[in-house]
Amino acid sequence: MMRIASVIARQLLDCKARPLVEVEITTDTGHVGRGASPTGTSVGVHEAFVLRDADRAEYDGLSVHRAISAVTDEIAPVLVGAELDDPRSLDRVLIELDGTPDKHRLGGNAIYSTSVALLRAASAAAGMPTYTYVGTLLGLAPPTTVPVPSFNMINGGRYGDIFQTFNEFLVVPYRAASIQAAVEKGVSLFGVLGEMLAERYGRAPLVASSYGYVAPSSDPRVVLQILTEAVERAGCADVMAFALDCASSEVYDEASQTYAFDGERLSANALIDYVRGLSEEFPMLFVEDLLDGDDWDGFADAVRGIDRSIILGDDLIVTNRDRLELAVKTSAVDGFILKPNQVGTIAEALDCWEYASHNGILAIPSGRSGGVIDDVVMDLAVGLGAPFQKNGAPRSGERIEKLNFLLRAAERIPSCALADVPALARF
Repeated sequence: MMRIASVIARQLLDCKARPLVEVEITTDTGHVGRGASPTGTSVGVHEAFVLRDADRAEYDGLSVHRAISAVTDEIAPVLVGAELDDPRSLDRVLIELDGTPDKHRLGGNAIYSTSVALLRAASAAAGMPTYTYVGTLLGLAPPTTVPVPSFNMINGGRYGDIFQTFNEFLVVPYRAASIQAAVEKGVSLFGVLGEMLAERYGRAPLVASSYGYVAPSSDPRVVLQILTEAVERAGCADVMAFALDCASSEVYDEASQTYAFDGERLSANALIDYVRGLSEEFPMLFVEDLLDGDDWDGFADAVRGIDRSIILGDDLIVTNRDRLELAVKTSAVDGFILKPNQVGTIAEALDCWEYASHNGILAIPSGRSGGVIDDVVMDLAVGLGAPFQKNGAPRSGERIEKLNFLLRAAERIPSCALADVPALARF
């Protein structure tokens, strides 16, 4: 019988040099698990609460000593001495200990970091990779595939006279022959795109906050035309699909019920019609967060109206089973973005995945903009057999590590194949 011997929390930094909570759990058998909580730049209003200190004298108010105290003073006394047979049972202890719907008392970042550490300590004690251990918790067979990575190439935002309201323009090497080829195609294309943008505009392209290139136009169609030219120049048009993360909650005005778009304001129906046109013009694998995170009717209209792309919800679902159940009842999505820190525990994220799996809904793992090295989302991506995932731009260390994770996993998994994404494509 294995028990928890110690629980330690510390303040470290995420990939954007913002404070985060790391928790380290050691068992009485000497096995160690660590977990850290990333933070998104765009955070849905329904996500688990990130507890920060609001002390402007340290890290401009972003320090997390209060969350660390929650681990040290409340979580650790409950966990030390507890049996670690199924980490999900201890996740539920943490949920009850916090006692709030959004985990704001102890902090979703404190609870999530602890949840990841519990999972990793248990998998270490079981003597197997965390991705394999995740599958055993759910009764799944060992993985035989790795997901197809998607690459964030061009980012939206306001830069000078350009205001591109769509957040991410991605490419997906969905027809690559192997994970090695998929990674090489994505990395090579990123370089070619940078060279092409430099030629076009006479200067090195600017880097956006999420490490993709700054959008060269406020018109999404122009951006996609540039991407089309880039994949042709890179010689990979036969394997690449495109995708969009619109992040439309960021530009939604509730009073007028309209969205900022290329110098105008569009209704939900007009935005759906525009994206339908893009999906008919370009090979669009998926469209994420097309509408506001509470526009259930609009998402259902998008699912009915756009038949050449997979409609994914992120801010709409926030890896929350209750919200996913509503989405299934209203036919609001074809899939959702799986970000376990949004809900705050691995147990709840796996509950959401199981419900999705039983109802024919795709679960697409993704890191966060404020990411971490050794993100557990990669273990979920492989262990749950995800078809594809979001990896970010192939530029910074924690994003490169996600690609390296897939390359290592493919080497270790017997007869590993790349997931069959062409079977899911609708274009």
